[in-house]
Parts: sequence; structure tokens; C-alpha cells
Amino acid sequence: MSDLTLIRTDSDHADFRQLVALLDQDLAVRDGEDHAFYAQFNKVDAIKEVIVAYQNEVAVGCGAIKPFSAAEAEVKRMFVHPDYRKQGIAAKIVTELETWAAEFGFSSTVLETGKKQPEAIALYQKAGYHITPNYGQYIGVENSVCMIKPLANHRQMPNA
Repeated sequence: MSDLTLIRTDSDHADFRQLVALLDQDLAVRDGEDHAFYAQFNKVDAIKEVIVAYQNEVAVGCGAIKPFSAAEAEVKRMFVHPDYRKQGIAAKIVTELETWAAEFGFSSTVLETGKKQPEAIALYQKAGYHITPNYGQYIGVENSVCMIKPLANHRQMPNA
């Protein structure tokens, strides 16, 4: 893989917005009539911690975290452009998101993906995530797969 750079930014970043638009197009096809349900939980306006991956100065992937609970950060908006898949980019983004979450003092990361995204499930399992009962708005949603990963290197918050 040539020259991959990961930057930390926020959801206002133009390249992030462009990649998320492609992600949403992909999910609309995969999720079909369920897409509107999921879309309501994937608004990016409130996301302050975003990673954008660049390969040779081209934005090729993204991911984000946001607080889910006092102890957990939720991984959101993971996407690698189809032309750049199978190069380990998504795994590098996930690792950087986990590092960032640990820096904030979170002890684990959680995420939701769909049964219609088997490559995402495989990526997360390879990265050490385990399937957990569906949480929050995904409880009872047949297509949702929720996962969790403890962050071994997290720092305890002072007075926590």
C-alpha cells in the first residue's frame, strides 16, 4: 500500500462528507426499504471525532466515534471507497478510532452493522470485536448486528 495518511478531524470536513454520501448510496442499495430506519441514526452533524484516510492525497476512507455511554464510544460511518478495498485501510481506520477512544478514557467501543454487510462483520471480528445483544435503537431489529470490543489500552479518567 502506498502512502496512507490518517487525519483526525470532525464531521464538517468536506472529504468526510463526500465519503459519507457514497456510504449512504451503498447502504440504500443494501438495506432497501430498511434504509430510512437506519439513516435516522447516522446523522453526522453531531460527530466531533472523525478519521479520514488518504492514499496519495486522495480521500479513500473514513470512520468516526461518538460517545455512547460513559464507558463506551460508538464506531460510526465506516467506509472505504470500493476502488481501495482489500488493502487494510479499514483496519487501520478502526485501530486509529480505538486509539482515539482510549485517549478519551473509554473502556470499550461498540458498533452496529447489518447482516447485509458480511465484509464489515468479518472486518470487525478480525479486529477483535464480538457480537453482543443489540443495544439501544437496534433492540429487536432483525437485520442489525451489534458488536463490542474492550479497549485494553484505555486510560482511566481521573476520579472515575
